[in-house]
Amino acid sequence: MRRQRAQGAGLKRLLALLSLAALAACTMVLAPEQNTPKLSPPADQGALPPPAPREFRAAWVATVANIDWPSQSGLPVAKQQAEIRAILDQAQRLKLNAIVLQVRPSADAIYPSALEPWSEYLNGAQGQPPEPFYDPLALWIAQAHQRGIQLHAWINPYRARHSSARSPVAATHISRTHPEAVKVYGDMLWMDPAEPAARTQTLDVVADLVQRYDLDGVHIDDYFYPYPIAAPTGLDAALASSAELDFPDNPAWSRYLAGGGRLTRADWRREQVNQLIEALYGRVHQIKPWVLFGISPFGLGRPDHRAPGIAGFSQFDSLYADAETWLAKGWLDYLAPQLYWPIEQKPQAFATLLESWAKENTLDRHLWPGLFTSRIDATAKSWQPEEILRQIELTRSAAGASGHIHFSMAALLQNRKGISDRLQAQTYPSAALVPASPWLEPDAPGAPSLRLDPKAQAIVVQPAAGKDTPLYAVWKRFDSGWRFFTLPSTQTRIEIGRDPAWGHVSAVEVSAMDRVGNESPHVLMQLSPP
Repeated sequence: MRRQRAQGAGLKRLLALLSLAALAACTMVLAPEQNTPKLSPPADQGALPPPAPREFRAAWVATVANIDWPSQSGLPVAKQQAEIRAILDQAQRLKLNAIVLQVRPSADAIYPSALEPWSEYLNGAQGQPPEPFYDPLALWIAQAHQRGIQLHAWINPYRARHSSARSPVAATHISRTHPEAVKVYGDMLWMDPAEPAARTQTLDVVADLVQRYDLDGVHIDDYFYPYPIAAPTGLDAALASSAELDFPDNPAWSRYLAGGGRLTRADWRREQVNQLIEALYGRVHQIKPWVLFGISPFGLGRPDHRAPGIAGFSQFDSLYADAETWLAKGWLDYLAPQLYWPIEQKPQAFATLLESWAKENTLDRHLWPGLFTSRIDATAKSWQPEEILRQIELTRSAAGASGHIHFSMAALLQNRKGISDRLQAQTYPSAALVPASPWLEPDAPGAPSLRLDPKAQAIVVQPAAGKDTPLYAVWKRFDSGWRFFTLPSTQTRIEIGRDPAWGHVSAVEVSAMDRVGNESPHVLMQLSPP
């Protein structure tokens, strides 16, 4: 009896597969969708699926002070690597499509570099490589891309030593190789933005990263000139600006004046930062035009550009960061202002700030605000998950914004107060594509080809010749309607077996995405029901 049942089941499966092979409809190539919305409405059972959803969904992974990774300095290599996979597995479960990884926390590196020493946050002592040896950044990139996740390398452009550092400074650190370019400010070391050696160092580091690694983006944070600290009591008034300790850049300032410079000191400092930003943007795209360059400044703009009622710290006057000029000049591909305040905090109202940055964005670069997700914690001042969920909804409804970045991954990995469960169930119901950057490359890739493999109950995808297409956008029409997925191009098979929750697959539509998010014509394959 068991043998007869097995034979009957095998015959039914064979007939179903033969039917699938014989009755699969011819492949149709469709034009790419135009005017794709940020997020698509719920899929229905129409003949064609809606446009693919587009939204940048990312999280910062901080290495400084071991905030996110590795969880401790000096972990065994196997544990470091296990944590990389665990972080990326969680990102994949949440349907994030990018990780912004801090690779240069303090003029050091979490990858092998001839320019800067190994970071102590990785191995316990600055300059000490992993043992046994491996390249952490290469592993991060490979593992992210296997999951269809972009990897953006986050660098701090000027910080030379963090207050949490404990090990001796390595001989290859810039404070040893170019001591004239590094200044003590409070309990940190800081590269002087006006010293040529400091600018050259940062430009060379970025060029080296982009040249050697398969990065999707380069990202710098909000630390330009350092955040001001209080002047010590009794400090000579000539060394302090009001109650703040002034940055010690007198040598460079004196050279500027001696050369006939006429800018005020504040404008001169802003010009030093502007020159670095412009040069970084040009250098990145000179090496690899498809690599995105993003900046995450403090969330409040310059005082004379603020909306009524907005008040607070001025990065323009204290960090000498003129983010409005960077947007106007097009020296970045995305801006991620750190909007780290609750929605109802009127002097820093989230929606008002987001609208203000959108108005500054006259060249239509990407606007992906940073969210303070790690403010969900175990303290009495903890935010509730609803705050972050509402901020995402406000971002989705705001003109000009097309994504967001969580600070930081630790909150999502730990699922604080159920935030990850809520995001997965409510906010990220399906995968989403990173929004396209057509100003970098306007031409779409060619359509992929599809071939039915009835024996394996799969469709085999073959890319078109020409452009690199690292990701496929995939729609499957189940009994319950269309569902959207992404598929890394390293995977060539789309499973078409029955899903327990959604039913059988009766059609599949596929398009290819190039390195800047341009979408190919769609290819539709109709399948007969089993």
